Amino acid sequence: MKRLKRPVRRGLLVAHVAVSVSRLGLTVGLLALGITAFTTSDPATVGAATRALKIFGDWLVVPVALLAPVTGLVLALGTPWGLARHRWVWTTFWPTLITTGLSIFSLRPGIDAAAADGAVGINLVIAPSVATGTYLFITAISILKPWGLTQRGRRLRFSASSAKSVDARSPRQTA
Repeated sequence: MKRLKRPVRRGLLVAHVAVSVSRLGLTVGLLALGITAFTTSDPATVGAATRALKIFGDWLVVPVALLAPVTGLVLALGTPWGLARHRWVWTTFWPTLITTGLSIFSLRPGIDAAAADGAVGINLVIAPSVATGTYLFITAISILKPWGLTQRGRRLRFSASSAKSVDARSPRQTA
């Protein structure tokens, strides 16, 4: 893929970080509503919490779940970070993809079922709890960027440095 120009890359990076942080906040909100609806015995509170879960589920879960991996993938493919060059990118990509699938195909239907029943099961406490932990892990990895290059990244860096050293010895100007 062609490298993104700086203004596009920066705008996409802002969008990716905003969506990722929104995903974490949304999940914490879903967790708070799930805990409230699961632990209370007040029918009015359960009803309000399930209605709020339904609103978040209908309007936010799917778009936010899809935007995080899409913006991340475009950034990975359009910047020198690459998708499989650095372990931290690869490590954050797979949990993001898995949680996206779970959000769309498990969490959203679970929210719909809870809203239809007017009661929340333990699954709407466990799922946001696990998702919150996963998003915190992904956030930490994205900030700390541990582990260095993958084998593919080392191979690409070596081949790039070899090409530069050959070009440096050449009397002709290269592109």
